[in-house]
Amino acid sequence: MCEFCVKHGEGKKWYLQARNYALDLASDLRRRRFIGEFFNHFDRDMGGTVESLRKLDRAPRVLQWLVRGLVTRRMKRRHFGQVLPLEDVREVFAVANSVVRVPCVCRGLTRGDKGARYCFGVSVSPKAIAFSEVAPSLMAGPDASMTERLTPEAALDMMRDFERQGLVHSVWTFMTPFIGGVCNCDRSDCLAMISTIGHDTKVMFKAEYVARLDWDMCQGCRACMRQCQFGAIGYSAAAGKCVIDQAQCWGCGVCRAACANEAIGLVARSEMPGLGW
Repeated sequence: MCEFCVKHGEGKKWYLQARNYALDLASDLRRRRFIGEFFNHFDRDMGGTVESLRKLDRAPRVLQWLVRGLVTRRMKRRHFGQVLPLEDVREVFAVANSVVRVPCVCRGLTRGDKGARYCFGVSVSPKAIAFSEVAPSLMAGPDASMTERLTPEAALDMMRDFERQGLVHSVWTFMTPFIGGVCNCDRSDCLAMISTIGHDTKVMFKAEYVARLDWDMCQGCRACMRQCQFGAIGYSAAAGKCVIDQAQCWGCGVCRAACANEAIGLVARSEMPGLGW
């Protein structure tokens, strides 16, 4: 299991521990300030991220290693995520019984679309999501009119639709281990994926799963290959079938949604020796 499961989940999936959504964590003043700053000043604080990563890619290797390590350690304490398949999103929504759809700050920055609502605030409170309870000033950032309170079932239906579009689900902390949101990411718009996948600066874990292909069921249509955000699926022209590189797989399960033959399933990453997070 990932290191957060050991530190914050008692050896179980850390994002399914109700205490990690609890409002007693959210009431911490330092965390309240962090969440307010995160949303209200995201453009200011993160505006130069992509260019900074490009400069880091050109730096000496030793400097790259040092800086990336520092960034990862800092983000693990502050704002770190993990990829989830749809079935674990369902469990998160069951644990965190309050769900509100909110604008995506990454797409607001990378695409200039302040109304792109791909993110879901979550909490165990039946009254309001952690974002609005912990940081009332949040609404100076994302417009309050752009928030939408949902039942867990309605939110899960939206997540299914996002998955069919090829988006990857992920869960995020706000001052670890407090969990505040579930997002739907892609490599073009999500700063976390851009950093982690595109520039080897890790701010998120792989899922607790890895994809496995049923060779006999695969028809070689390559629909799964087109959906994969991580370049983990190839195609054998000789065999007329797809091939999954499990070392590159992040276990999001998006490829399953694209497979008409149900040839792809997920297995626990811990059962596959040599595959890390």
